Amino acid sequence: MTIIIAAFRDGWGRVLRAPVILLGMFLVTLLFVIPSGRVVEQSIADSLGNSLDAQTMVTGVNSEWWDRFGETATGIDRTFAPTIIGFGAVLQNLSRFLDNGTVPLTVVGLAAAYLLLWLFLIGGILDRYARMRPLRAHAFFSACGVFFVRFLRLAVIGALGYLFLFNVVHGWLFEQFYRWVTRDLTVERTAFVIRVVLYSFFLGLTLFWNVVMDYAKIRAVVEDRRSMLGAMLAAWRFVVGHPMKAGSLYLLNGVGFLLVIACYALVAPGAAGGGSVAWTGFAIGQVYLLARLSVKLAFYASQTALFQRSLAHVAYTAAPERVWPESPAAETIVNAANSQAPSSGL
Repeated sequence: MTIIIAAFRDGWGRVLRAPVILLGMFLVTLLFVIPSGRVVEQSIADSLGNSLDAQTMVTGVNSEWWDRFGETATGIDRTFAPTIIGFGAVLQNLSRFLDNGTVPLTVVGLAAAYLLLWLFLIGGILDRYARMRPLRAHAFFSACGVFFVRFLRLAVIGALGYLFLFNVVHGWLFEQFYRWVTRDLTVERTAFVIRVVLYSFFLGLTLFWNVVMDYAKIRAVVEDRRSMLGAMLAAWRFVVGHPMKAGSLYLLNGVGFLLVIACYALVAPGAAGGGSVAWTGFAIGQVYLLARLSVKLAFYASQTALFQRSLAHVAYTAAPERVWPESPAAETIVNAANSQAPSSGL
């Protein structure tokens, strides 16, 4: 258990010692969503105009106008629904995930573009966390470019796994097995318990695949792997070979994520209010976004720390700056050799 706590603390330390990455990802996320937000804003403004509905929406919620807007909304405008208010958005996303719900095609496109952006940046981020020292912009973006091509291949493997889980396993569990096991039940409580168990089982399978994909990226960066199939298989062996370490660390990070969600649920703003109330709600939303990004980066950083403590060099610091594209593992070996070399006395 000591190595889990150490990796968790080390991961958060790596995130906090690299504030530029956290701030950069925060700004990138904001800049990414601003264009779509402006589109929705213009649609709302065109619909409300100078009507009485506009005056009502300033101080509260006009459900009749919202229903009319939803009936005529297309594209990204369809995301402007009552479920986006406060904590409702979190619950809606969770419901869609567990029930394999549909998402508007425009949202799918935006999500895919955002994931593609993360896929480009994550190589440089993992490289920075693995080396545990500042990198120049050239080295950071060189790592991003090199691993982006490799991670695109890894994304294909990951997507096939998720497609199997959501299109095959989910359908079998909830469309076939659940109906079969509950067809003669007369107690609703028993059916609810069975569904919760199936949700837990499906969630466990999905999280397992997510952990494997995380460590596949980490092994690809730390060990400078070029074969993404090999990285995935190596990550699978690591997770299966260290189930308590990998699972406990993921659970610990998951608790941190749930704490962020719980805090947001307590302070999430409602729909009513304008002026300072609206700006307060906006500020709360940005703090929540920053906290979510911090936890996401801590997941990667702590998992990198666990892998390095388990299979790579425990005392890895990579203090002397080396020339890219040497991998963190290769850099460690060179640094260790240099430190053990006899001194020339100069």
